[in-house]
Amino acid sequence: MAQSGKGRLNYRCPSCFMRDIDMDMFYDKDKEEYYCLRCQYRGSEADVLAKNELARFRYGAMYERFSFED
Repeated sequence: MAQSGKGRLNYRCPSCFMRDIDMDMFYDKDKEEYYCLRCQYRGSEADVLAKNELARFRYGAMYERFSFED
């Protein structure tokens, strides 16, 4: 079986990350796309970056403190 190589940067799989699983993606030079070994997600770099922005929305208020006073 051929060895898979990591891409230039370590991108997280957006599908796994939305389920709170931190999984790095691998890069296929022949197809010029990133893929996940765990969930079979595959996509271009632009697609991966766009879907990882959804995670920023999900955890956007993580460091804010909310007080519910009447």
